[in-house]
Amino acid sequence: METHTHNWLERTELLLGSEKLELLRNAHVLVVGLGGVGAYAAEMIARAGVGRMTVADADTVNATNINRQLVALHSTVGRPKAEVLAERLRDINPGIGLTVVDKYIKDEETYILLDAARYDYVVDAIDTLSPKLALIAASLERGLPLVSSMGAGAKTDPTKLEIADISKTHHCPLAHMLRKRLHKIGIRRGFRAVFSPEPMREGAIILCEEQNKKSNVGTISYIPALFGIGCASVVIRDLIGELEG
Repeated sequence: METHTHNWLERTELLLGSEKLELLRNAHVLVVGLGGVGAYAAEMIARAGVGRMTVADADTVNATNINRQLVALHSTVGRPKAEVLAERLRDINPGIGLTVVDKYIKDEETYILLDAARYDYVVDAIDTLSPKLALIAASLERGLPLVSSMGAGAKTDPTKLEIADISKTHHCPLAHMLRKRLHKIGIRRGFRAVFSPEPMREGAIILCEEQNKKSNVGTISYIPALFGIGCASVVIRDLIGELEG
């Protein structure tokens, strides 16, 4: 069976040129959190031709993920998200150097993961504040370029999406809480955030007591995907030297 692996990046090379495509082939990108945002970010990064990736998440696919998560199908319910995504990424690029970490990245695991390899970029798609803060702080401490997704839930307007330094985020509750925590440890700027200032819809959040989360937030199919694509665009454009600002 013909695999077509010889020319699958032909259109990307036509757009970017061979030298910039080679920069992507030689890059290693870490994506932490493979839910509604992170899986889309990872897939877009892989489809752009990044040669090495590490993806991390210990969660399994739940039926409630099907409305918005790339890895979630009725046929994948109960399977590890990292495993399902890894199959997709290897099918997109059979030559990808892929490391799969089936663990929740928090506490000591954050430092172990960041010190396990030399990364050219980190994508933070964690939706819980404390491990998110730890990943950001530890990445910046190591001088690693990073892009972070803010809250994608309870929103419906794709035209409100913005990408800016964390210091310039506004009207986003998660970004506000994160900035306050970062200020306490001396971090005020230094990484880009994908966010939306669209007001959160009333009644779209309910409290819960599930593992690693304290609330469930209503979501629509396309908003988390756009946040992930925004994160991927930052990574790709920065790696090839085309990100302004």
